[in-house]
Amino acid sequence: MRRRSVRVRAAVGATLVVAVALVAAGIAVVAVLRGGLADNARLQAEATAHEVAAQVSDVEARKVREVEALDGDGPVQVVGRRGKVLGADETLEGRGPVADFGRADDDEGEEGDDDESDVEDRTLALPADDDGSAKEDFTVVAVRGGTRDGTPVTVYAGASLKDQQEAVSSVTGAMLLGLAPLLLVVGGVTWLVTRRALRPVESIRGEMAAITASTDLSRRVPEPDARDEVARLARTTNETLAALEHSVERQRRFVADVSHELRSPIASLRTQLEVGAAHPELLDVEGAVQDTVRLQGLAADLLLLARLDAGERPGEARVALGALVREELGQRRGDPHPVREGELAEGEVTGSRAQLARVLGNLLDNAQRHAASEVVVAVHGEDGWVRLVVGDDGAGVPEGERERIFERFVRLDDARSRDVGGAGLGLAIARDVAERHGGTLTVTDGARFVLRLPAAPSGRSPGPSGA
Repeated sequence: MRRRSVRVRAAVGATLVVAVALVAAGIAVVAVLRGGLADNARLQAEATAHEVAAQVSDVEARKVREVEALDGDGPVQVVGRRGKVLGADETLEGRGPVADFGRADDDEGEEGDDDESDVEDRTLALPADDDGSAKEDFTVVAVRGGTRDGTPVTVYAGASLKDQQEAVSSVTGAMLLGLAPLLLVVGGVTWLVTRRALRPVESIRGEMAAITASTDLSRRVPEPDARDEVARLARTTNETLAALEHSVERQRRFVADVSHELRSPIASLRTQLEVGAAHPELLDVEGAVQDTVRLQGLAADLLLLARLDAGERPGEARVALGALVREELGQRRGDPHPVREGELAEGEVTGSRAQLARVLGNLLDNAQRHAASEVVVAVHGEDGWVRLVVGDDGAGVPEGERERIFERFVRLDDARSRDVGGAGLGLAIARDVAERHGGTLTVTDGARFVLRLPAAPSGRSPGPSGA
């Protein structure tokens, strides 16, 4: 229904626009035609009036009726003082002065005013029959003059507006007759063009409906060959589907890995508690505590990952990485390998102190697990950036695995003990936090992890401990 309504609205809208444009153009054409024909009639009447006035000036007042120009095609009348008709053609013979015609429309007459101009014109409905039953519109021009004996006269000459009215009527009728078919053509063409333009959209909608019904995110919508908005919509839709498929697949793997990681410590803890319940003297309290601690750490990691995936924004605190390193190293006791401090520059970054401390702790834990004899930590400042470097003298990460180790639940040494190797979330959390802070986390030169963060803008001092 929505698809049809779009096509109908487009067709109706285009038809209305064209109709308004055609009506406006038709009105303009009729007005121009009417004005042009009226000007022609006026010029014709004025020419006749001047011709009659010229002939009247050569005769005396009593011989005006003998002027040849009075026998022209249009109505002609010569009026003297006090409205006396001195001569007229056969159309106006025996009738009153033309100035009296149409006085119902004009409060004041046209005749007998010396201040008026020499040429006047107006439109009058003059009787066409002797009984006055039929009337015809004329453009009447009044020209003032005089006879040879000095009698002032006004010559009225008219030109019929019948041709003008017929031409305007014919043009108007022709335009009205052609308007309906033209609007039908415009509406039909618009409907067909809109239908063709919306066909790819309907294909996209149908495929999206099928994907929703089947929950198969590997399917893609068809992409038109054109380079228009519909093609861009299809490409964007496919990109969205690809991102959604990747997100769903990642979520499925995450849930499966979480279930797998939780199974072992929970099973071990349950076994120890069941044995302790049956034989208290056999209860391994230390092992139960270790499993509980491991579950607690795994739950904390999963909670932090969930917050990061939900788009939690880092704070706006200023954190001095050098001071953070000193504080973190001062709190670590019992590490299997000593930690050597390199250069600790006083560079500051903006973000969450707790999350950055978590990154540092995860990098140190990873280095302790793989170091041969020592771990090195350093902080360097560069143009607009602060680098935190954590390295160890272990075997290092193979070059082909340097990106894979940042995936969740990935451990390169699958044979090692889970208690020693952890769940494989530390580096994934560290990279996610780094990216949320606008930085990067990479591994280079074997086992050298580099956290690169944008330096905090100068001008503000950090709060207590960078909080």
